Amino acid sequence: MKEISPQGFSIRFIFALLLVLLTYNPTQYCFIRWVQSAGFSPQVLLAGVVLLTGWIIYVNATLRSMGVLGLALASAFFAALVWLLVEWGVLSLEETTGITWIVLVILAAILALGMSWSHIRRRMSGQMDTDEI
Repeated sequence: MKEISPQGFSIRFIFALLLVLLTYNPTQYCFIRWVQSAGFSPQVLLAGVVLLTGWIIYVNATLRSMGVLGLALASAFFAALVWLLVEWGVLSLEETTGITWIVLVILAAILALGMSWSHIRRRMSGQMDTDEI
């Protein structure tokens, strides 16, 4: 099994970010807005199936590698980080679009972390995750 590299994590993060932002973002260029404006069509169905497949792959890998507790801890860490930035005045709760973008990037980071976590844990502890068949 290969070690995780910064490039490997970056690729996972980029794909997670694409998945998240193609599904929803505050602009008009996302799947949710497309469904709202175009209604149901074969193109919408195909795009929805592709996005759903990506979500299933990322969420399943994240839950398998990090577990519910790890996912809760990662979410709590990023929530505390956002709270700290609000306390320091770096972020404003008045600016909902900015907060939305930050939450979307954090969601992508958690998904990328989940996709990489088995490699990271193996590197830190020497323990390997396997699926029993």
